[in-house]
Order: sequence, then structure tokens, then C-alpha cells
Amino acid sequence: KDVQDLKDVQDPRIVMLNGSPLDSNTTQYREGAMAVLGSRVTIAQSFDVPDWSPDKAQEFMAQALTALGNRVDGVYVANDGMAGGAIAAMKAAGLEPLPPVTGQDAELAAIQRILVGEQYMTVYKAIHREATAAADLAYVLWQGRKPEAGLFNSLVDNGRIQVPSILLQPVGVTRDNLRVTIFADQFWDPAEVCVGEVAAACRRTGIDIGEGAP
Repeated sequence: KDVQDLKDVQDPRIVMLNGSPLDSNTTQYREGAMAVLGSRVTIAQSFDVPDWSPDKAQEFMAQALTALGNRVDGVYVANDGMAGGAIAAMKAAGLEPLPPVTGQDAELAAIQRILVGEQYMTVYKAIHREATAAADLAYVLWQGRKPEAGLFNSLVDNGRIQVPSILLQPVGVTRDNLRVTIFADQFWDPAEVCVGEVAAACRRTGIDIGEGAP
């Protein structure tokens, strides 16, 4: 079972499920998505989901499906929890195959949905590298020293000043690169992921359940 391929769809219609309207990250994620999507798609329905709630995301997705007569070619979802809600709504509406659905955070359930073909991708931010960068900076500050400019790789405008920042590259994870990202980093152990019906999908993908963290 696989999600539908969009490359041959003419004028694809997209539903957007953004994060909480009270979260400043929501605007940045939406702007980033639109910078890529641009005029390539039609945003048929768009919702800001209170509290990043999976239940609300499911409710809004059901509303969108009703309004669009179930014609949805892709779903931009700002995190994995809400992606689960959107997928539940589409399965309840009988969509088969499911259109591509995005996510973020590389949650366990999302990795399992990617393996069985219900979710197309998730955005993975390597916690180990984030923690290492934060620890390096914290150590300098703990010593009472001013961080050297070379420690930072970017400037972020907070509305008042340009803040020196350490920005790391997020990774789009699909079934094709799970082994060299999520599992190689030991973010998840295959033994945790490949359970129940997911085990067969892992075998089809060539994932060895014994190759994770010790």
C-alpha cells in the first residue's frame, strides 16, 4: 500500500493544516511551506489548528473533505500528531489510495505510518546535534565568556535585532531514507518501530529489526 504519487496530477489541490495560531512557529512553518509550494498547487482549504490538536485536525480534515467532495491531492500538515488526525479522517471517508501527507517531529507513530504507506514523509530534526550545539553554547556562557562569532552560522531577526544563532538543517524523511536517518542516528530502534503489522512493512523495506541501538 502506497500513498498516491502527485507528479502527474494536473493542478493539485492541497489542504493545509497549520499549527496553533498562538504559536510563532506556525507562521514560519507555513511561510516555509508556501515558499516551496508557491504556484505549483492550489490551496483548496487551510486551517490553523488550536493547540496543535490531532482531534481538531481530524475534525478540520473531515470538513475539508466534505467541502471538496473528497477530491484532495495532498495534505500539508505541520506536525505528526495532526497528520495522524488528518489520515484518520481520510480513512473514515474511504479515500484509497491516500494522498501524500506531510508531518514533522519523526514521532514513532509517524514512522510506522510511513512504513505502511499511510504518511508520505516527516521532518526530522536530529536531537543529538541540537543538544550538542546547545551544550557547546551553554558551556561558553557558563564560563562567563562571550561566544565567538564563529560559533554561530546564522542571524535571526526577532523583530528588534539580528540574533546570532546556530541553525541546523532539518531532514525530510521518507520510506526510502529511514535507514540512513532515523535508524542510523538511533533516534528510534527498529525493534520499537517494527511491531505488529509494521513488521511486514519493515521486511519489505529491507529493515533488519535487530540493527538498532543495543
